[in-house]
Amino acid sequence: MGISAADVKELRAKTSAGILDCKKALKETDGDMEEAVKYLREKGISEAEDKSDRTAAEGLVHSYIHMNGAIGVLVEINCETDFVAKNDAFKELVNNIAMHIAAANPKYLSREDVPEEIIEEEEEMLKKQALNEDKPEHIVEQIVEGRLEKFFNQNCLLEQEYIRNDDKTIQELLTEKIAELGENINIRRFTRYELGEGIEVEEEDFAEEVKNEVEK
Repeated sequence: MGISAADVKELRAKTSAGILDCKKALKETDGDMEEAVKYLREKGISEAEDKSDRTAAEGLVHSYIHMNGAIGVLVEINCETDFVAKNDAFKELVNNIAMHIAAANPKYLSREDVPEEIIEEEEEMLKKQALNEDKPEHIVEQIVEGRLEKFFNQNCLLEQEYIRNDDKTIQELLTEKIAELGENINIRRFTRYELGEGIEVEEEDFAEEVKNEVEK
């Protein structure tokens, strides 16, 4: 069947893919728009995986300040060329990831960065928790394994659900951008600061204070 320019334009708007790729996708799927979108996404993921071993040493170090200075994030995200580093889509990605870090407060970049002693402590705590819930001993290991996965999902940046679209993880967001921009993209490191974090503050007992004032 013939592929119209309008169909190509619509597919490009949905996927940001090139004209030739859109034409090919529509031909491969007999003009089915939904299948063409799926085709391009699968193709993009495959191409992104092929690019994952390529060196990415360019990019941006970006700072994001939230809540009038209450939370600050510094993040380094790398790409392959200075050309992509200056691209608005890449800059937007870097800023969005910094915002995500500010909101989601990941402790680690990936599960590989979680210290072994932390994993062991978490497993021990989860095992005790499951046993205290009177779970059958023969399924405790499965329960611990499932809850440990949840721990990684909540604490590792690449596995967290993206705050702007919880249908995808940060890793999936990166994969999409690799396919869109045509270069390997890595989050290298990040630091998150929260005002007053780690400082022990003496809590005031206002009820006791009022009582003392009345008794004077």
